[in-house]
Amino acid sequence: MRRIIPLFAATVLLAGACAGDDPVDSVEPTTATETGEIPWEQFGPDSRVQTGNLEVPVNYDDPSAGTFDLFIARHRAPAATRIGSLLVNPGGPGFGGADYAIYAEQIFSEKLTERFDIVGWDPRGTGLTEPAIDCIDDYDRFYAGTDITPDDDAERQQLIDLAEEFADGCVSNNADILPYITTNNTARDMDSIRQALGEATISYFGFSYGSELGATWATLFPDTVRAAVLDGAADPTAGFTESGVQQAAGFEGTLTTFLAQCSADPDCAFHNDGDAEGAFDDLMLALDEQPVPSREGRPDVTRGVAINAVALAMYSESYWDLLEQALSNAQFGEGERLLDLHDQYFQRRDDGTWDNSLEAFQAIVCMDDAERLSVADDDATAEQYRSVAPRFAPGTTGSYFCTFFPPSIDPRVEVTGVGAGPILVMGTTGDPATPLSSTEAMADALEDGRLVIVTADQHTGYGVNQCAYDVIDDYLIDPVNNAPADGFRCE
Repeated sequence: MRRIIPLFAATVLLAGACAGDDPVDSVEPTTATETGEIPWEQFGPDSRVQTGNLEVPVNYDDPSAGTFDLFIARHRAPAATRIGSLLVNPGGPGFGGADYAIYAEQIFSEKLTERFDIVGWDPRGTGLTEPAIDCIDDYDRFYAGTDITPDDDAERQQLIDLAEEFADGCVSNNADILPYITTNNTARDMDSIRQALGEATISYFGFSYGSELGATWATLFPDTVRAAVLDGAADPTAGFTESGVQQAAGFEGTLTTFLAQCSADPDCAFHNDGDAEGAFDDLMLALDEQPVPSREGRPDVTRGVAINAVALAMYSESYWDLLEQALSNAQFGEGERLLDLHDQYFQRRDDGTWDNSLEAFQAIVCMDDAERLSVADDDATAEQYRSVAPRFAPGTTGSYFCTFFPPSIDPRVEVTGVGAGPILVMGTTGDPATPLSSTEAMADALEDGRLVIVTADQHTGYGVNQCAYDVIDDYLIDPVNNAPADGFRCE
């Protein structure tokens, strides 16, 4: 991708789970069967982790149209303290969620792992769920070799041709499943998982795009919602272009903070005598004119590759030292470190292959949205992006992100959450991917959204501080008595 498109979220880096918290008063558990319809098997040496599979219909209106075989994992809670199951989703869309159960003790607090079976699954089309979306093989040709500021019609046509080739690959390789990989259907899968677990109501914890999935589920199946947390929530009322502009503005704001801090800190590797901003602008223009070498057999680092590296680093301050050094190296003609960040953004494996998360991401976003822009209309949006994000979104053409995809037959439902009860919606003050204004819009769209604001420059708030842990943990354990007041703040 040349530009962060609405709802994309890199893997969230969370602080380590905190152990040793005092128990919350006991809560009546929900009813659960031992295995339901999921044949569980032991996973690795951890006796608390199991994996299994569940078949769900490709098309819920026509069960004869085939099935997805969902890959599911759960981290078991001790029977003596177990409340029920907690479905979890890491975002994307396009990322598998089973890892969030397998590594639950590294992601969630002990309060939660002792009270809930943490249940994660790879949503339809993603991860180890079969069949999985497969559109292209060579990410470098699509995402690293293009010029985001084409100088002539031939270079511009190359971008259009690549976008059309990508969409054609998605359609031809996934003809039987592409129309059905929507968020609405994944929400229906959530209800199938709930039924397979034998629980009348169930709890949910979603990050980033997982907020939209959770809000969709709560809208479609409100009577099954025991509790729901939406962390790093997107604006469910914004259309495709509006969401993209909101997100570009969010990344621009975080990039501005990063550069200002670097200018003020002589120890910053990209300090440039206190003018990191000017140095960044000069570097981007230089890379546009003359890309720098990276590694043998890999593309040179263009301005587009550098922006992808910046995008990855903006998700969390934990990346900022790496970005400082990468930008500094690029000033001296060495692009390896920027390429490393770009590769992390696109989920490149050590063996040189990529997982399918970015392919699934684009396919799901497009099949969720009814909006289809023509090439000319898409080009007309470029100025909207540049006006709010001149550094982060300098592209001079449209993205053509969904232009060549077929129309959606199942656009995401209007989010209301009517009848689902209080839903905790968390946002951070400096979130680049889902700006706080977007999270506020999610809370407003829900019948009983309870906004929690965390002061932090990162994507999602769980784990930022003890307050952010506690307000979520306590609500999930007892949503009736511990739902926070709307506007609660964790400074």
